[in-house]
This record gives sequence, structure tokens and C-alpha cells, in this order.
Amino acid sequence: MDKFFEDAMSANNDHNSAHEEGHTGPVKTPGQLLLTVFYSFVVPVFAIIALVYFVVSAPKPQAGGDNSEKAIAARIQKIGSVEIRDANRPLKSGEEVYNAQCAACHNAGAAGAPKMGDAPAWAARIKTGYEALWNSALKGKGAMGAQGGGDFSDLEIGRAVVYLTGKSGGKFAEPAAPAKAEEAAAAPAK
Repeated sequence: MDKFFEDAMSANNDHNSAHEEGHTGPVKTPGQLLLTVFYSFVVPVFAIIALVYFVVSAPKPQAGGDNSEKAIAARIQKIGSVEIRDANRPLKSGEEVYNAQCAACHNAGAAGAPKMGDAPAWAARIKTGYEALWNSALKGKGAMGAQGGGDFSDLEIGRAVVYLTGKSGGKFAEPAAPAKAEEAAAAPAK
């Protein structure tokens, strides 16, 4: 029985020594170790240099090619903007606003817009009243975009509504200018 254990132990020792020899790495000498360490630093450095060269060598826009101050300002502008207008400018008439803002669709009937002068198409809309039509013009309705906050004041849009409905069978009174503007216009210059 002792012999059995001795044989088993010697077989186990042989097995362990064979197992340990199988786990040696690819680096066998100190020279190979130095080369491995050297290349583990040099190869990534050259890889970084190659990436930097690739990024820097990309085609660049030509001098003066859409780099005007206006183009640069458009690229770096903030999301919101403030537009300052002359508050004392003379207000446009309903016809001027209509011709500038509304005629493109309401003359041709584009995108389902009722044509100017088509009394039957305007009859139901006119019955809703001036305020409803004015709000539709300011906020938009259907394919018509909102006109409020655009090139014209709310008062001017109201004048255009009165002009358009007046040519289409409506009889709304034209909205008056604010009292301050009337007083300033009526006051004699000193």
C-alpha cells in the first residue's frame, strides 16, 4: 500500500513539473524583455502621431471661402435674438400689408386659402367676427403660418384683415392706432 502512494506521489510530482514548464511566456531572455518594453512604448507613440497627422491633414476651407464676417456671425449666433425696430415708424395700411404678406396665397387660393373677393367662401368666416379672424391671422390657422411677431405689428395685421374681408363682403371698422402715437403726431414740434 505504501508503494501505491509513493508511485502516486511521484507521478503527481512529474505532472506538476510538466505543468509548470508549459506556462513559460514568449520572453525567454533579458534582451527580449527589453525589446518588448521598448516596443510597448514606441508603437503607441507612433500610432498617436499618425492619428494627429490624419486629423491635421484633413482638407480645410480655402481662404475667403464663405468665411465672411456675416457667415461667421451666423455660425456662432446664440439661439435667441433680439431685433430692435423703430417704434415711431409710420404704420402700414391694410392694403400695403395685404400685398406684402397675404396676397401670395389669398390672390391664388393657394393651400386652401379663401380668395380675396370670394364672398361665399368668406361669409362663414366673416360671421365669426373681426376678433376671431384677427386671432387666426396672428396665431396661424391650417396651412397659414402665424403672422404675429413678423415684419408687421398686430395693428397692421388687423388692418390687413379688415382690408381683405372688406373686399370679400365684410364691413369691419379699421382698428385705430394707439392713442400715444396719435397724440405725438398731433402735438406741434417745438
